[in-house]
Amino acid sequence: MIEFTLNGASTSLDVPPEMPLLWAIREAAGLTGTKFGCGIGACGACTVHLDGTAVRSCSMPVSSAEGRSVTTIEALAGDPGEGGLHPVQRAWIEKQVPQCGYCQSGMIMAVAALLDRNPSATDEEVADAITNICRCGTYERIRGAVASVTGAGEADHG
Repeated sequence: MIEFTLNGASTSLDVPPEMPLLWAIREAAGLTGTKFGCGIGACGACTVHLDGTAVRSCSMPVSSAEGRSVTTIEALAGDPGEGGLHPVQRAWIEKQVPQCGYCQSGMIMAVAALLDRNPSATDEEVADAITNICRCGTYERIRGAVASVTGAGEADHG
């Protein structure tokens, strides 16, 4: 039994300790917002927050989450009754970032973790920190959405 906090709730999952955190979240906990992309931690579609830090859940054993806190895209905005989305989610909608959208939950989680650490990250810092891959190539819209949240260089990204 693996015990951890998942999206603010105490959770116990009866899964093998070596099972990737991604599959424990998707299959055992039923939260399918976190996506499978490459399976080797390279693309970032599986990004979740572990104790507030963005991690690639496809290559991390669920046992690594024991006693820790995991946040998925489903809980990023917090309590839906409190009215609203996370600022990064709101910017994604306003800037019409997604094309196919498959990578976007991981991309949003990576950006949200970065901005929690560095709320006024520059375009260069974002480019250095966010290594998620978008096959549709919406990077310019992604940079524009991040700039709209940080207030840095909005005019450069339309």
